[in-house]
Amino acid sequence: MNESKTFTLDEIAALAELPRRTVRYYIQSGLIDRPQGVGKGAYYTQHHVEQLLLVRKWQLAGLSLERIGEVLKQQAAGPLPPTPRRAGTVEVWSHLVVADGVELTLEPSRAGLTPEQVRAFFRAVTQAYAQIHESEEKE
Repeated sequence: MNESKTFTLDEIAALAELPRRTVRYYIQSGLIDRPQGVGKGAYYTQHHVEQLLLVRKWQLAGLSLERIGEVLKQQAAGPLPPTPRRAGTVEVWSHLVVADGVELTLEPSRAGLTPEQVRAFFRAVTQAYAQIHESEEKE
């Protein structure tokens, strides 16, 4: 989609597969930005759609709206501080199976890693394992 494309409330709600009422609630709660313009001339941009999809993704992953709000507020400030772990806390972990019997799990926000850094880390671990495994076979 083009950044200059604009959307109505109905359109962004349909794109995010959310009811209009939910989109309005997210705006009121500060989870997504207010529309551009006012009244009947109000419109939304690709940025609003991306915000909605991000909120929806985190909510489907089990984060509360309160935690999503914290994440959004701190996103620009760098790595997120870990949420205190308590009974009933839902966390999203990344899991890498390096080989049979060799697995690595991490929680990216606790580790202070962006998605790109997690992918680079997993690639490096996989390469290091392959190098170690190859050197043992040669000996």
